[in-house]
Amino acid sequence: MNSLHQLDWSGFLARPRLPSPEPEVFDALYREPMLITGAGGSVGTALALRLAMLTPPTMVLLESSETNLYAVQRAWRRAGAAGAMVPLLGSIADRPLLDRIFIAHRPRLVFHSASFKHVPLMEEHPLAAIANNVFGTETLVRAAAQHGARVVLLSTDKACEPVSILGATKRAAEQIVLAAGGTVLRLGNVLASHDSVDEIFAQQIAHNGPLTVTDPAARRYFMTLDEAVNLTLMAAAQPVPAALLAPALPCTHFVTDLAQFMIRTLAPGREIALDFTGRRPGDKENEEFWPAADPVQPAAAEFGRGALVYVDSPRLPAEQLGAGLANLHTALAAFDLVGALAHLRWLVPDYRPSPAVEELARQMSLPPIP
Repeated sequence: MNSLHQLDWSGFLARPRLPSPEPEVFDALYREPMLITGAGGSVGTALALRLAMLTPPTMVLLESSETNLYAVQRAWRRAGAAGAMVPLLGSIADRPLLDRIFIAHRPRLVFHSASFKHVPLMEEHPLAAIANNVFGTETLVRAAAQHGARVVLLSTDKACEPVSILGATKRAAEQIVLAAGGTVLRLGNVLASHDSVDEIFAQQIAHNGPLTVTDPAARRYFMTLDEAVNLTLMAAAQPVPAALLAPALPCTHFVTDLAQFMIRTLAPGREIALDFTGRRPGDKENEEFWPAADPVQPAAAEFGRGALVYVDSPRLPAEQLGAGLANLHTALAAFDLVGALAHLRWLVPDYRPSPAVEELARQMSLPPIP
């Protein structure tokens, strides 16, 4: 991972670096305590360290992984961060814990980065994705609203016209946050982040390959970790309530081009093969940040013009959102995947479940063998 952070990614991205936040961005952010969920992830950790270097508020770092929480504590100490850190091991689904956090530390801005993120793994565990990504977010948003805090959700381009359970659950989470007046930012693939495709490629190069690519036509949006943090800060400072934002990136990149770039950079002169394994359940050939039918407009000049756009995406009426979540929760409690998928599609009408998830739902609905 250290070598990945040191790579000159501009050689691969072949585009100007996205603009950094202007001073007005940091002036707009609350200088009161903040809460970061999923704080031990790559973006969560980098965001915490950036905020601690710029302003010294109390930073509550909530993380469900003991290993990740320990790692972010070590990173904080190594960086000599100025702010006061409150590391907490716990889940966004734990409402009593969230209430204690809001009462004790009074965060007014919540960066919500905690979610399940692996597409093929969630295709095998769709109910877990629903429980964490949808209802974990709902629990957090309700607690934040009760205590007067605003939520900034770090979402994904996979929420656009989703074909994976990950994308569908993140789109439902977007609707929950937007309905509460929060902010949503869709990110693409973050280079040099934990478990990213480039990390996998680096490991495969170290073992002389081959590099596994799902499809030679597969294309994705890529950005650096620093750009992802900058975009998050600019999104949090947006003056428009209930805004859905996306990076203003010019184009996607072929994953094969990333693989070849990493071979040239990390193994110059070596011949390392590519192995095309076929698209996995829930994979798309190409990701987009918004559907072609959704209007977009640039963000405000001082808060991200040239880096962010507003996406005018359809939103569910409050009654439909509430009823859909209630029905989805009933199906989840009954371990009813067929019903859960139907209610999730009510919440996310453009979701197209993969054949793998539909087959899993069919198997789960069969009567047990006597």
